[in-house]
Amino acid sequence: MKTIVEIHALQNFAPSNLNRDDTGAPKDALFGGTRRARVSSQCSKRAVRQFFADQVAQGILTADDLAKRSKRVLEALGTQLVSKGRDPAVAKEKAKIALSAIELTVKEEDKTEYLLFLGQREINGVAEVIHEKWDLLVPSETPPAEGKKPGKAKKQAAQGIDPEIRKALNKVFNGGKALDVALFGRMLADMPEKNQNAACQVAHALSTHAVEREFDFYTAVDDLKPEDTAGADMMGTVEFNSACFYRYALVDWNKLGENLQNDTELAAKGLRAFLEGFVVAEPTGKQNTFAAHNPPEFVLVTVRRNSAPRNLANAFETAIRARDNLTRSSANALLNKARALQAAYGGELAAFVLDLTGAEIGDGSQPVSSLAALLDAAMTEVQRS
Repeated sequence: MKTIVEIHALQNFAPSNLNRDDTGAPKDALFGGTRRARVSSQCSKRAVRQFFADQVAQGILTADDLAKRSKRVLEALGTQLVSKGRDPAVAKEKAKIALSAIELTVKEEDKTEYLLFLGQREINGVAEVIHEKWDLLVPSETPPAEGKKPGKAKKQAAQGIDPEIRKALNKVFNGGKALDVALFGRMLADMPEKNQNAACQVAHALSTHAVEREFDFYTAVDDLKPEDTAGADMMGTVEFNSACFYRYALVDWNKLGENLQNDTELAAKGLRAFLEGFVVAEPTGKQNTFAAHNPPEFVLVTVRRNSAPRNLANAFETAIRARDNLTRSSANALLNKARALQAAYGGELAAFVLDLTGAEIGDGSQPVSSLAALLDAAMTEVQRS
C-alpha cells in the first residue's frame, strides 16, 4: 500500500528579502495572471538541511544520519586517514587514487569536478577502504594517452586500479542511509548507477496574493567624521516585499524506507524531522536586515493511501484580496479547494490541522493544538498498518 504524506503551510512574512535572484531582488513568478512572491524549493530544502544539523547538535539525529554536499571530499578523507595514523601528504595521494578508481577526478585545489552529495557513512566507508587497502593503492603504470577525451581518460585511470579496490569502493556507495540523500535524492554524473531518486518533493513557495516590489533607501554615517561635515558616507537600496506564502511538500513513505535500506526506525525519525523542519526552518536571506521571523499560522498535514498527491496552489489561482485577515482568507480558500478535490477524486485520507487563524476547518480535518501534537498524530497515522 503506497502512503504519501503531504504538508501544506501558510506563512505570512513581514517585509523581507528571503530568497534573492541574481540582481539581489526577491524572487517572484507569474501565477494566475498576477505577479507573486516566490521562495525556491532549493532554498526551502537548504533550510531543512540546516535544521537537521541543529537536530544533530541536540542529539536527536547523529552526524552519520546525514550527508555532506561538497567538492572537498578529498580533504574530508584526508582528515579521517590522519586520525587513523596515516601521513597527511601520503593520505592525500592515496585518496586521489581511490577516487580515480571510481572515476571521480580531483582537479585544481584538491577539489572534485562537481559537488558530491555523499552520506557521512559513505565518506567513512571510503576512508576505511583506503586504510585497509593502503599498500595496494598505487598510481597506474599506464599514463593516460594524450588527446583522449576526459571521460575516456577517467576510465583508463580507473582500469589501472586493483579490481578488488574498485569492488570495495563501489559497495560503499549505497546512499549511506543518509536522511537528506534519501529525502532529496542525488545525481552522481560519473556513477549513474549510484544515483538515488528522491522520496520527497518540495514546491516553490508562492504568495497567495499579488505583490509589488518595494525599495528601502538606506544611508550610513561615518562615526569618526568631523561634526561640521554633513551628509552620508554610504547609501544604497535594498529590494523587499511582504507576502503570505503557500508552501507545499510531500514525502513518499515507501520510497523513503527503500532509500534508507528498510530501516523503518530511521525512516520514522527522518520523516518527523522533515515535517518539523519544514514548519520551523526559515530561509536566512537578509534576516539580519529584516528579522522576518514569522512562523506559519496554518499547517495542514495529510496522509494519503493509494491516491495521487494534491498540490493546492490552485486555491490561489485568483489572487486573494483580503478585507480583514489575509492568512485566514488564504486558509479558507485552501480548505475549500481541498474539500472540492476530495469530493471529486476521493481516496483514503487522514488530515490534521494546526490553525491559529480561526479558519473554517469543518469535518474534513482533525484540529490539533500544537506542532508536537500535529507531528504525533501524523506519525501515528503513517505507521498504522
